[in-house]
Amino acid sequence: MNFRVPDSQKVVAIIQARMGSSRLPGKVLLDIAGEAMLARVVKRCQRALSVDLVVVATSDEPADDAVERFCLEQDYLFFRGSLHDVLDRYYRAARRFEAAIVVRVTADCPLIDPVVIDQVVDALFGGQPAPQWDFTANRLPPPWKRSYPIGLDVEVCTFTALEQAWKEAKEAHQREHVMPYLYEQEGRFRVLVLDHIPDFGHLRWTVDTPEDLALVRQIYAHFSGKDDFSWLEVIDLFQKDPAMAEMNARVSPKQVNDVDERW
Repeated sequence: MNFRVPDSQKVVAIIQARMGSSRLPGKVLLDIAGEAMLARVVKRCQRALSVDLVVVATSDEPADDAVERFCLEQDYLFFRGSLHDVLDRYYRAARRFEAAIVVRVTADCPLIDPVVIDQVVDALFGGQPAPQWDFTANRLPPPWKRSYPIGLDVEVCTFTALEQAWKEAKEAHQREHVMPYLYEQEGRFRVLVLDHIPDFGHLRWTVDTPEDLALVRQIYAHFSGKDDFSWLEVIDLFQKDPAMAEMNARVSPKQVNDVDERW
């Protein structure tokens, strides 16, 4: 990419992480080839050239004391906020770290790619010194279609747009999934979604079940535990060994309207 994000636009990647996953409790600190999954995600986000800070945003529930301890041990920036109102958690974290641009990543995506992050941030600016869009992403959740593998999910927005969503969003799924208010209603915000050709949207690289974890561990084992491989190298691996995609092919993806039953 030829365009460089202006120094005046502070880009903060915020990784949401919690211990209380319903399908795979404690997953964010589970081991992947000798490193906690959260560490894999943080390190890959830190490689994005467009990102100034990487912050882990966990909840203020006692169960997530473990996430705070891990961040302290690893010297990661972190923020604690509402368990279920993740939009509020993001907004307060973004304000605390003075973000002009917010990158949303989830801690269950240990194959997140720094180049893809840079592409989505770059798209927000459209080659200009100021953002040309309010929200850019490389996918929208079901029922919308996607062309990148599940687990490469990157959402980027301006702090101004995030603040408006924080003030106006009322529905539970809008608060829990952070950014639906930005893209659900056509015309409310300037929205751009990046597509990839060929379409790899059927592949599942996120970690939400034991089957997902087994697959990701096998991928990291193939790369000898290193985490500097690109998502295109993983595509090449899957094309050489199609059986890998079958390991978690039956896992059903979450829908945008799915919310924690404790709301």
